[in-house]
Amino acid sequence: MGSPPAEETSVTAVQDAPVVPRPAPAPVPDFRRVRRDAVVRLVALSLTWASLLVVTYWWIADRGLQDLAGWGSGLTSLGRLSGLVASDLLLVQVLLMARVPWLEAAFGQDRLAKQHRLVGFTSFNLMLVHIVLITWGYAAGSLLASPGELWSLTTTSPGMLLAVAGTLCLFLVVGTSIRAARKRLRYESWHLMHLYAYLGVGLALPHQLWTGQSFLGSTAATVYWWSAWAAAAAAILVWRVALPLVRSARHLLVVTAVVPEGDGVVSVHVAGRNLHRMRVEAGQFFTWRFLGRRGWTRANPYSLSAAPDGRSLRITIKAAGDGSAAAAGLHPGTRVLVEGPYGRLSPRSRSRHKVALIGAGVGITPLRALAEGLEYAPGDAVLLQRYTDEPLFADELDRLHRDRGLAVLHLPGRRRSPDSWLGPHAGTADDLSCLRYWVPDIAERDVYLCGPAPWTEAVRRTLAAAGLPPEHLHVETFQW
Repeated sequence: MGSPPAEETSVTAVQDAPVVPRPAPAPVPDFRRVRRDAVVRLVALSLTWASLLVVTYWWIADRGLQDLAGWGSGLTSLGRLSGLVASDLLLVQVLLMARVPWLEAAFGQDRLAKQHRLVGFTSFNLMLVHIVLITWGYAAGSLLASPGELWSLTTTSPGMLLAVAGTLCLFLVVGTSIRAARKRLRYESWHLMHLYAYLGVGLALPHQLWTGQSFLGSTAATVYWWSAWAAAAAAILVWRVALPLVRSARHLLVVTAVVPEGDGVVSVHVAGRNLHRMRVEAGQFFTWRFLGRRGWTRANPYSLSAAPDGRSLRITIKAAGDGSAAAAGLHPGTRVLVEGPYGRLSPRSRSRHKVALIGAGVGITPLRALAEGLEYAPGDAVLLQRYTDEPLFADELDRLHRDRGLAVLHLPGRRRSPDSWLGPHAGTADDLSCLRYWVPDIAERDVYLCGPAPWTEAVRRTLAAAGLPPEHLHVETFQW
């Protein structure tokens, strides 16, 4: 597999048993889905920019540029523009996380979450700019008169009290989304607080539609804004509420077994009705609610750890929070509600014949499912598994090695440094040399990567240095 690194590297690999792979068809990536997803991404980006251009045009048509000639009127004009853009981005932010199927399939949850975060912070900052500039402008450009003007606007303008309540809700969401705050919160608490974003958006609506000049200045503007708000609300109600309820009722999912896999790790097996009709692929995840236990209303995201076979689903959970720790106490017969499937860490994103699967800890779960669900010829798939103590699914991966020709590299031990994604068994050679030694053609493969965010970022840097094009890297992290 190429020349060894300059300094000796030790790696334990599942290569000692003779490989007698079963006959397998030549893997053919679905390029039609790849192209279709690329078109959806282009259309979504184009519509976002088009919406920003439209609201900017309405600001210009409403004397936005002419009003910049005066100090007070200029502040008010810029306040209106920042408010329009903030409102537009606020709706984009909602749509990004509304679980719209076409967006989910084209972007994947990790990418949507990053865009949601960027758009959300931008919208919130522009909303603050809007409040400051509008108040300052209405106070005729006097800073001293601005506090009194803000009080007057709040107590006398239609819908302003609701807008203040909505702003406070958004403050709560943004405050708990800052990384330092998120580290101090349990996932369940953060998820509950994040739902206040919908309340904040809803409370801001009356103020904008009752008093905003650019909302009421023309029939086209009025239709646009009402349609945009209605579309965002419908997306939430259909894909975040109605569809999960319908899907759960259709399949009647129940827990059939809970199997210990290691220290603090269990696999939960779920069966249901007509699972062969559920459109789910290996590597995807659902958000799960197990009924009849404390905290069942809060959903937790878990990836499939086995390829779906039309009869059952399996997830593997490591105890890391209240919801995940309670999984070991589940009993057969427990009813299950699900949202999903979500994610592009699946065959859908594949565009090359050879693949590499790289995972750490419980991040191996979707990769284990992919190793079973993907089509590949013997030797065309390699899995690199990082773990601290004992590897998950060792026997199952050994069987895939024997039956399918999956190459498995074990990378045990704690990370040798904060900048490295490898353990001490990698010796003293640098990460890039090790990767190129183990997988010389890494730049010619599709790479599926899953693990903790800091670790995946270290792997990403190494893959980029190895020449892997960004479009052939498919990532899912534990960050929420």
